[in-house]
Amino acid sequence: MPWKDRTVMDERIRFVARLLEGESMALLCREFNISRKTGYKIFDRYKECGLEGISDRTRRPHRYGNQLPVQVETAILTLKQDKPHWGARKIREKLLRRFASEVKVPAQSTIHAVLDRHGLVKRMRRRRGRAEGTALSLGQKPNELWCTDYKGEFLLGNQKYCYPLTVTDHASRYLLLCEALESTRETLAITAFERLFQERGLPNSIRSDNGIPFASGNSLFNLSRLSVWWLRLGIPIERIRPGHPQQNGRHERMHLTLKKEATRPPGLNSLQQQGKFDDFIEEFNQDRPHEGLGMKCPAEVYRPSTRPYQGLPDLSYPFHDNTVYVTLCGRICLHRKKINLSTVFAGQAVGLKEVEEGTWLVSFMDYDLGYIDLEEKTLQPLDRPFGPKVLPMS
Repeated sequence: MPWKDRTVMDERIRFVARLLEGESMALLCREFNISRKTGYKIFDRYKECGLEGISDRTRRPHRYGNQLPVQVETAILTLKQDKPHWGARKIREKLLRRFASEVKVPAQSTIHAVLDRHGLVKRMRRRRGRAEGTALSLGQKPNELWCTDYKGEFLLGNQKYCYPLTVTDHASRYLLLCEALESTRETLAITAFERLFQERGLPNSIRSDNGIPFASGNSLFNLSRLSVWWLRLGIPIERIRPGHPQQNGRHERMHLTLKKEATRPPGLNSLQQQGKFDDFIEEFNQDRPHEGLGMKCPAEVYRPSTRPYQGLPDLSYPFHDNTVYVTLCGRICLHRKKINLSTVFAGQAVGLKEVEEGTWLVSFMDYDLGYIDLEEKTLQPLDRPFGPKVLPMS
């Protein structure tokens, strides 16, 4: 004979039935493992409504204290139908004029929520970030263009991976940096570049591929903290097209020589491997003639940059209405609303300029990033943020 499953309703019926037979309330409550208050409530409901009274009741409140009156919601929808291009702000102003002090007009956010609930809010489509190449400069003089990349990782003698970060000057082929790093983390790359900038100065621009840490596939415009740091230093970034390493051909050719002469066999550990890289840098720059330079050595052509590294300059936006700082979670706050920008801008100052009612232009340095819609609380990115500058900056 199968076991019988008992529901909560079955237990309540048994509880009431035994009470009706004259059993003690206190003993029954102890047996059914409920409080005496609950026991009396079940019995009282049974006496008032019978078996229906002891069934589960809805937890929905009888009334909502802040529920919008039907007449006001109807007025909002009617206005929207009459003026389909009006947003919540204009509709609220119209309601204030119509009702004056007769009815409490809801807040702009409430009106926007009503419109959204009825499908009357047009949402902007979000474009997925897709890596794209930028315009590439010629880099015909030393320090006009530096090229950077990671030579493919390889195992050291201690079975740990080495990730060589390399930087060359495009015009002179001078190998500026070859650093044996333990990973491609941004912090390690920033430290290596900072030492290089202190030693050699700043280039006019830097060219890289679209991989980490030079770019980030999930961030705004595929920027990374490293590339944002370069921009802050006044170094424009160039990116080759995905799948086109020939656009960084001179640098890739150097990698081939580096692989043959400094990684076979690999060093026992990163310190020993760095010694091999240092010897290679010395030979590549000082002793090795280069056919592309008329058989000159890179050191005979290269000259240090005249742009010294002096840390990050302060940002100001005198032609904008507001200057705000991006939070650690990548948001900016405007009129008590939080708009997601990107975590790569965390701690950076951006300029905001209201171009029309409820629409704000967001700029970082000389670059216009996109437009904020306050009602939607979203950023609509521009197609070419690294193209022509719209607003000047001091």
